[in-house]
Amino acid sequence: MDPRWQPARPGDTVEDVDTPALLLDLDRFERNLARVMNAAGSRVCVRPHAKSHKCVEIARRQVAAGCVGVCVQKTSEAEPFLAGGINDVLITNEVVGIRKLRALADLARRHPQARLGVCVDDVEVVRELGRVCDALDARLDIYIELDVGQARCGVATPEEAVPLARAIVAQGRLTFKGLQAYHGSAQHRRGVPERKAAVALAADKAAAARAALRAAQLPCEIVTGGGTGTFMYEAGSGVYQEVQPGSFALMDVDYARNEQDPAVPRFEHALTVLASVMSLRSNEGHARATLDAGLKAFSTDSGNPVPAFAGWQVRSVSDEHTVLHRASDGAPIALGDKALLIPSHCDPTVNLHDWIVAVRSGKVEAVWPVDARGALF
Repeated sequence: MDPRWQPARPGDTVEDVDTPALLLDLDRFERNLARVMNAAGSRVCVRPHAKSHKCVEIARRQVAAGCVGVCVQKTSEAEPFLAGGINDVLITNEVVGIRKLRALADLARRHPQARLGVCVDDVEVVRELGRVCDALDARLDIYIELDVGQARCGVATPEEAVPLARAIVAQGRLTFKGLQAYHGSAQHRRGVPERKAAVALAADKAAAARAALRAAQLPCEIVTGGGTGTFMYEAGSGVYQEVQPGSFALMDVDYARNEQDPAVPRFEHALTVLASVMSLRSNEGHARATLDAGLKAFSTDSGNPVPAFAGWQVRSVSDEHTVLHRASDGAPIALGDKALLIPSHCDPTVNLHDWIVAVRSGKVEAVWPVDARGALF
């Protein structure tokens, strides 16, 4: 990345930041992190999912606050975190195909000081991974993924976990650590009772799988899972030793739509996209402002972004533009003004940017690279 194209420099004001730019409010981020650690850290370990921020500096701050490590989704996503000194990384996903398995084993070999884990749900992949690790003199932690309601990956029954665990234990360079029991589709169930019920079923299934493994004299040290929408329920289940919330650090519009549980911390919107007003017009008596950020600056898979100021609404989004219309109570804005938008979905929004501009009290404190941007393999 050419440093000449950084949107800001430390010491700049927010008004100085070039647009479109991804902003992180450090005070809000730090409060969000403290809330997670205070709420869950005394009962379970916290392993934040770094697919939300993809930034080594954010991961370092999470680990410094007491997190045990991070989660990622792909081998190439794990690489910058290991290189950046994050020494406990779990790939909460399957890795399949000889080229990818060799890359995974080679990454573990190059970072012998670190723990690198991966999920499996197929015995042939386990055997292939064992052969590759033998050939490359590499070691990996292995978690069996259990389908606890997502209907995506994972073994379907506790009974399927037993022969898979035996196959893992039979491989000398693979260490069987436990179960990945993440219920992704529960995260955005809007009602509190719905989310609690989904996690209760997931915890029962994970407990049954753990019992089956132990009855077969197989180890099951860790049950890990849970996200921003449910982590407190996994933490309180007595089944999970580790939770994996990710979006809490940034917080987006979609998560904010969930019904708030009074027993769960409320997270603040720390991540915004800064845009500039590039055109002003009046249409049938309504003020219209066009911003210089569109689909190439934020994701709309969970809906349009929301202005972080009252009186204006997003009416349309295209590749390079967002059009706002002013309501009757909206304050006027001028050509060249800066506008903050809260993304609807933080993960794919972050992946569109090279830099995170870290701000505090209206001043730029740091500019951090999005180290794992585009890590798809």
